[in-house]
Order: sequence, then C-alpha cells, then structure tokens
Amino acid sequence: MNPTVAATIDELTPAWLSGALGREVVAVEPTRIGTGQMGTTYRLRLRYADPAGGPAHLVAKLAATEESTRVSVAAGYRKEFDFYDRVVSTVDIRTPRCHTCVIAPDHQTFTLLLEDMAGATVGVQVDGCAPEAAEVAVRNLAGLHAPRWNDATLLEVESIRPADPGTAAFLGELHATATEGFVARYHDRLSAEETATLREASAAMARWMVARPEPFAPTHGDYRLDNLLFTSTGEVIAVDWQTLAVAPPARDLAYFLATSLVPEVRRTHEAALVAAYHDALVARGVTGYDAEQCFADYRLAQLQAPLITVLGCEYAAARTPASDEMFLAMATRSAAAIRDLDALGALDRA
Repeated sequence: MNPTVAATIDELTPAWLSGALGREVVAVEPTRIGTGQMGTTYRLRLRYADPAGGPAHLVAKLAATEESTRVSVAAGYRKEFDFYDRVVSTVDIRTPRCHTCVIAPDHQTFTLLLEDMAGATVGVQVDGCAPEAAEVAVRNLAGLHAPRWNDATLLEVESIRPADPGTAAFLGELHATATEGFVARYHDRLSAEETATLREASAAMARWMVARPEPFAPTHGDYRLDNLLFTSTGEVIAVDWQTLAVAPPARDLAYFLATSLVPEVRRTHEAALVAAYHDALVARGVTGYDAEQCFADYRLAQLQAPLITVLGCEYAAARTPASDEMFLAMATRSAAAIRDLDALGALDRA
C-alpha cells in the first residue's frame, strides 16, 4: 500500500518513513539542501531498528512551502511523479534510484525519496562543460530516448503528451511576452544581434513547437549542467524531471550542447558530439534514423534553448546575481547556436 503524501518535512516522521520503506526507521535527521524555488529538498540521515536495515541517507524532495508556487507548478510535480512512477523503469538513463513516489490528487503536494548522490559534483551552467564530459552526457541522454523511440504508448501518459496547435499557440504568446521582458531586463548585457535572434526565435516559437513531430521519445526538457551530477567514476546522473515531455528527442541534445558548451567549444566539437549521440542511439537499437537526419533534427531543435531559458527566467526563478549570470550565459550561447546552425532557416524548410 502506498503511503500518504508527506507535504512538509515535519510529516517525514520515523513512522511515515517506516511505512514508505518497508523497514523500521527509529530516527531521522533532515538537513535542507538547495535553494528550493520550485520545491524543497532535504538530505535525510536515517537510523533503523536493524543496523543493516537500509540506506543511511536518502534525499527527500517535497513541494514548495508557498501555496501560490504549488498551484503554479502542480503540472511539473505531476510530470516528475509520472517519470518515476511510469517512465523510469522503461528507459536506461542514469538517474537517482527512487525508493518512494507519491502525489496528492490535486498534484500540488508530492513526496519523492531518492538515492542520495552525495559525492557527485553538480554541473555549473556559467562555467560550461568540457567536451569529454559532454560526450558522457549525450550518451546518457540516448539512454532516455532510445528505449521508447516512437513508442505510441507514451501518448497514454496524459501529463506529457506532445503540444497540439492550440497549446503551441498559447505557449508562443507566453514566450513572446516573456522575451520582451527578458530583453528589457538585460538590455545592457545583450548585443543588438543577440536581442534580434531572441525575438526572431520568439516569433517562430508556436510554429516550431509542432514542426516535424517525429521521431518522438520521452524528453527531459531541461537537460543542462545545473541538472546533471558528475561522479568520480565518470558517470553523469540526470535529476529534476518537472519538464518531462513527449517531443522530438533532438531537442534535449540541442538544448544541452547549446547552453552547456561555450560557443567556441561547441563549434569545434558539436559534429563529433552529435555523432556520439547517434552512435549511442544505434547501439541501443534505434533503426531507420541515419546520422544526417540526426544532425538535421539537431539543427531544427535549437529553439528549445531560448524557450526554456526565457520562460524560466521570467516566470519561474527568483532574481539573484547568480541567476542573472546563468540565464545570460544560456541565452547568449543559444542565440549563437541558432545563428551558427541557421535554425530558423531549418524551420522554414521543415
């Protein structure tokens, strides 16, 4: 029987944890980690009746403390729940093991108990990524996409269905408004060329969202350095699944490379990195999808980066000096990629 949702850290009592984990927990010590703009996260130190009873530490991910935030991001909570409840067991991407996953009927509160990845290093968006680490990350990404490549049963998961024309039109308008706010906010940090690229991408967004809908697969949606953990053994571990969707898989690839590599590094290494991703797809059983089509899809997919960057900046994040630098790095890098790869021209030809 699934446990009830623990909406706050005070509800993660030894009794609740015992029921959730199926073993007797006699003590729990929580420590807050992260800033928790969209939710709250704690590292739990656990003590069991049986000293060998289970993991000594887990990470608990809960809803935000503010009701207004919980209401606005309930759809994201549902997506993350559906990833751990319905998708993760069917794909092969490295992500923390989920021990417990429950959500309220209104999707405004949830509880995840996840494997503690202490010791892994969180990527830093502003710093960018070395090509060697990027290759591991894109091969890990193929483990998300390949097992459910063009799998029509994904469409049965209501929370992650592809955007239809009506949804695309709504998001296009939302993104256009957000783009004007973004360029006004950072007018003294963006070049005229960068501003023009962001506005051109915004004007094309609704059309782009429904262009070339196949192939499709489960996509992370926000696969970038700040959502990746790097271990000393060379693994890359993906976290934060509140932007899960069914969409063209190249969008994850384009978003990662455009925002996580500085333009000079991306220009030098992107052909090899896209090829490494394609090789990993083929190795995992994807057929009928050649390297040329993969790169063409990667080119078209570049608009994922300004979409997520601008919406995240304008609607989802508290403004801090660190967040300003992060969003500016993502926006300027993605604008450069859109120009370098003629992504808007690719959309006109799609």
